[in-house]
Amino acid sequence: MTTSAIPATPTSGHLWRGLFLVCLAGVVWGTIGPAAQVVHDASGLSALTIGAYRAIAAVVVLVAAAAMMGRLRACLSLGRRHWRRVSAVGVLTAAFQLLFFVAVLWAGVSVATVVSLGFAPVLLLVIGSARRRSRPSAGQVLTAAVALFGLLLISVAGGTAEEAPHPTLGVLAALASGAAYALSAEAAAPLTQRLDTLTITTVTMSVTAAALVPGGLLVAYVRGEPLMTGDTGSWLLIVYLGTVTMALAYALLYAGLRTTPSGAAVVATLLEPVTAVVIAVVFLGERLAPAGLAGALLIMAAIATLGRRSGQASSRPTRPRRTRPRGACGSPAGRR
Repeated sequence: MTTSAIPATPTSGHLWRGLFLVCLAGVVWGTIGPAAQVVHDASGLSALTIGAYRAIAAVVVLVAAAAMMGRLRACLSLGRRHWRRVSAVGVLTAAFQLLFFVAVLWAGVSVATVVSLGFAPVLLLVIGSARRRSRPSAGQVLTAAVALFGLLLISVAGGTAEEAPHPTLGVLAALASGAAYALSAEAAAPLTQRLDTLTITTVTMSVTAAALVPGGLLVAYVRGEPLMTGDTGSWLLIVYLGTVTMALAYALLYAGLRTTPSGAAVVATLLEPVTAVVIAVVFLGERLAPAGLAGALLIMAAIATLGRRSGQASSRPTRPRRTRPRGACGSPAGRR
């Protein structure tokens, strides 16, 4: 008998479906900026405060869903058995968000976006090559280069100079943010092969909220910023930010990571800035510069290349494995 803990070799259809889920997560994340800006303008709440309330909303929804689906015991078991990896994923996710906010304050939105989101796939490409002890293929390098160039174009398409009070520190914060994002995806990938998506998302997002909420509210209190608002629309948007752009989006990411390598997943989530630009053009009346359009097309072309290469890799015949006699030590090495 085979055990369900060992995933079958993913087919081309599974790979495309996983990539689609990751892309959908990137699209959902692209709504964070416009929605958070609307909340800030209407309520005066800072980005960190909005992020704290967003995390609370996400955990409330996830815990309620886990209770309804009978997964609370599984969540507790995951927290106990894999607490190191779960803590790493949750803390790295919180660090990515906090450091990105710092990078935006110190270096501007464009620089923070290019450096943070651009460094993540490069780092994972290096990690993957080091693990395989081989150089990345020309196709991998080209895909990453096209995606990063598209990200650069779409980030600077506005052409407006941004205030950067601490540019060097901002770039360092953006690099640290990108590293945290890449490592969180890398650390989460093994969990997705053994556990259901709801359990993983509930436990990791609970750790993320435990890191984000005290920090976000404490900073707002120390700086004398408002902690509450009477604007109903702002609270509805905060609920949206928590339930959709955090709880649902990370569930989509983790589901996609079952069949999508973490490096490819990070490239796919570059649809986030593309979505943000589309929203700004369609709903906020901003104009899309030719460079921005070219950048969006390059990112989508790079993502399409990811799916095609993954599908080709899955369709290649594999060498039959040499089987070992089954005995006291006859179980496969990967089974845990």
